[in-house]
This record gives sequence, structure tokens and C-alpha cells, in this order.
Amino acid sequence: MLYGEKNKEKLRSMAFGYGSKEKGSVIPKYRLNEESIDAEAAKALIENQLLDEGNSRLNMATFCQTYMEKQAVELMAETLDKNAIDKSEYPQTAELENRCVNILAHLWNAPKGSDYLGTSTVGSSEACMLAGMAMKFRWRNQAKALGMDVTGRKPNLIISAAYQICWEKFCVYWDIEMRVVPVSRNSLTLDLDRAATMVDEYTIGIVGILGTTYSGEYDDIKGLDERIEAYNQEHPDRPDLVIHIDGACGGMFTPFTEPELEWDFRLPNVVSISTSGHKYGLTYPGVGWVVWRDRKYLPEELIFEVSYLGGQMPTMAINFSRSASQIVGQYYNFLRFGRQGYSHIHLKTQEIASVIGDRIEHTGLFELYNRGSRMPIICYKLKADATYKDGTPVVWNLYDLSDRLRMHGWQVPAYPLPDGAEEVTVQRIVCRADLTFNLAEAFVTDFRECLEDLKHAHVLCNEEKSGAYGFTH
Repeated sequence: MLYGEKNKEKLRSMAFGYGSKEKGSVIPKYRLNEESIDAEAAKALIENQLLDEGNSRLNMATFCQTYMEKQAVELMAETLDKNAIDKSEYPQTAELENRCVNILAHLWNAPKGSDYLGTSTVGSSEACMLAGMAMKFRWRNQAKALGMDVTGRKPNLIISAAYQICWEKFCVYWDIEMRVVPVSRNSLTLDLDRAATMVDEYTIGIVGILGTTYSGEYDDIKGLDERIEAYNQEHPDRPDLVIHIDGACGGMFTPFTEPELEWDFRLPNVVSISTSGHKYGLTYPGVGWVVWRDRKYLPEELIFEVSYLGGQMPTMAINFSRSASQIVGQYYNFLRFGRQGYSHIHLKTQEIASVIGDRIEHTGLFELYNRGSRMPIICYKLKADATYKDGTPVVWNLYDLSDRLRMHGWQVPAYPLPDGAEEVTVQRIVCRADLTFNLAEAFVTDFRECLEDLKHAHVLCNEEKSGAYGFTH
């Protein structure tokens, strides 16, 4: 459709708001209409309802992809009606899912000859739930075989305080004691020494985070693997201690930007990896992935067989009926971009993030935790006793800056750091693949303007707010 035709279509849609009976009547919001209304009128009313929402492209709070190519969108629209769980009815869609799992296993260096398996999920939260369940069930089976009492006390999971909320949900839903390792003002990653003191025979596993949602930093996963290898050798009378990698952010970014970094199945104690396809997998929200290095790390009681091409195919997802369109979108990206394409996109995003980080640091007002040099995330706090270069003292805080940026359309969250550094408030900027250099320049220009506006503003109340401003992902 040509640009002019698109405008005509929009004008026709808007026309239903002018002089229509729907415009002059109260539309029920919380109960069904008694009568049907025109399809274009319904569409126009909903479009009007959404007019004052933020522009997703300017949302620097979310990791979720906000742009896909037209061809991918068309493919996804054509497959919205396909149910991903119906393997026998849609065998080719099932084959695309199977290909994606194999691509990820190869990308994450699954050992040759291993009996790896995996599945798509609604997002990385479901993927984490599945990986956590597998760790719990496997620990329980081993503990029983060793004669341990598996009902006398809760099993536990060890994770950095920089965890994503899905892990807290997992521990509540499946009755796990969550042993949280505090961070510090100087390090927002897993403290290996403190984590080691929390391990006992009831530990089902330790989560390593490849790109925390707070600052984008990586846990020292290779160092963690070495600690666990030593622990397992010293305690042959206990269930094996294993690692799950929460790669929601880094799982589909790091293999293309730091392929030599050892964090994945090259490490012997990493038994499962989860990721978000809708983050740096470059697919619209609604898809995640989890892969186990070998079938023995996924207890049989968690695997259900479904009919597929006249045979049986394993499935282990929690969710059942859902559209296959996101799986199709993910496979499109894999096919379309390949290793070189993903590397080019992610390295460019990383470069843009580094430029923004440098510009923010150059103001002299902020101390950076991450300048975008690894994950394309900029995380910073306001310097103590911050002053402008002309000596004017800063009387505002990061929540005031978030408010000011929102006036320009940018959504940049401010929030306190997790346990161990909760007295520190930071801002975080997430750079995605659709953030071009010119858009980044526009952001930097608006950012500087906001700093100048705040310099001359009469700030009536600048007490620190509790909790986070904006969305946390």
C-alpha cells in the first residue's frame, strides 16, 4: 500500500468518529454492548483510546523488541491462527520450532553427541520456571536415592539479588527457599564467596545471570562453574550441584558479540539455559526458549509425549494453547539474519550504546555502572554533591530527570538497586536494535536539554521516591 493510500485509509477510519452515532453515544467499557457496531467504528474508537500511550520506539525502559521487518510481520499475521501445541495438525510449524531449538543448542555450544532437548515458551519467565522445575525434580530424585529426607525441609535455590522477578515467582509457586546473595555498591553481580557459604545438600542449583536487568552486567559464570566442580568432587555423598543460566538478555546477544566468552554448555556444570526471543532474539513479545544440555537433566516426569507426524514428540511447556506466530517470527529472524546478520546488528547496537554512555558521562554529573560496552545498556547514578560545569549545584534527583525526559516522549526508568545497595538510585537506558544513530543523537540532545531545564527549574519537591519509576523488565 502506498503512503498516500495509507493516509486515506486512516482518514476513512477517523471519519467514523465524526458525526457517527458511536461518537454521540456512551460506549460501554466494562460490559458488552447490547448491539454490534461497525467494524471500522470499533477500530477507530480503540485507536483513539490508544492515542495518548507512549511511543514504544522511545521506550528506553523495555528490553522487548519494538520493530520487526514487514515480511516477518506478514508471516506472523498469516500464522496467528495456528496453535503451537497442535503438532500433528501443524507439523511444519512444529518442525520450525525444532529447528530453532537445534540452532540455539548449537549457538550455545552443546557438546557433540549430547542428547540435548528444549522447547519454546511464552517468554523467558516460563523458560526459567521450566528450568527451575527440572532442577528441583532432579535434586529430589537424587536426594531420595541417597536416602535423604526430602519432606523435612524446603529445598533451596541460590541467586544474586539482581534477579528478575520470575525467580521469586518460581520459588513461591514451587515451594522453594530462595537464598538471595546481596550485591554491593561496587558490584551488582553474583558474589561467589557469599554464594558458596549458602550451599548445602538441599540446594537444587545456582542461577547465573548473563545480563542483569538492573545494569546489564554478567555474573562470573566460569568462576562459578569452577567452584561447583570443586564442590561436587568434595561432596560425592550429596546431590549434584548444577547451574542454570538466565540468559534472558545475553543469551541471544553474547554469542554474537563475545563468541570466545565461556558461559554456556562449554562449562560442564551448566545444565540448562533460558533466553528471551523477544529481547535480543529480535522477535516481537511472546516467545522464549529453554534448552537442556542432555535429556538426563530433565526428569522424565516433566516430559509429555504428543502425536507428531505419525510418531511421538516430547513437550514440556507449562502453557498449552498459544499462537505459533512468534515461533515463526523467531525462525524468520534466524533464517533472514544468520550469524553474520545478528553479529552486525548487535555490534552496531553496542556501538550506539557506548556513544550514549560516553555522552552521559561527559556531562560530569553521573557515575556509570555500565556504559554499554558489553550489553547495550547504560546504567548510572547521580554523583554525590553533583554540580554543573559552571559550579551550579544539582538540586534535583533521577526521578525528576525521568519526569522531564517523559515530557519529550522518552521513557527512562529510575529505581533503587537491589538488596545490598538499595540506598543507591540509578537510571537505566536499554538500547535495542531499532535505535538508530540519528535517534540516539535525538535522545542525547533531549537529555542535555532536560539537564539544562532542571538546572533552571524551581524544584518544589525532590525527595527520593520509594520503588521504581516506570517499568522494570
